[in-house]
Amino acid sequence: MKYKRYDEEFKKNAVNMLVIGGRPLKVLADELGVSDAALRTWRNQYLEETDRHPRGEGMPTPREMAGEIGRLKKELVHVTWQRDILKKAASILSEKSQAGML
Repeated sequence: MKYKRYDEEFKKNAVNMLVIGGRPLKVLADELGVSDAALRTWRNQYLEETDRHPRGEGMPTPREMAGEIGRLKKELVHVTWQRDILKKAASILSEKSQAGML
């Protein structure tokens, strides 16, 4: 089996799309026609490289930022779910109060 070789620019662009774009790794790998293992490896190499670069005092590493983004995405899903429940409850309650007025 022959393995595909990707140039560094392609890998860098793929990792940027993954880190900045916010799409799931598996989805992006399928769109780009690469294995999810390869994309994961490229991402980890990128994060290791950027972790070594000097930053200002108190600045998070890209790995820390990626973790925070993941946490915030999960929180957004939960809060959106809560909002939708509250909207439905408000709708049901307003229907009952309008029916009681008739």
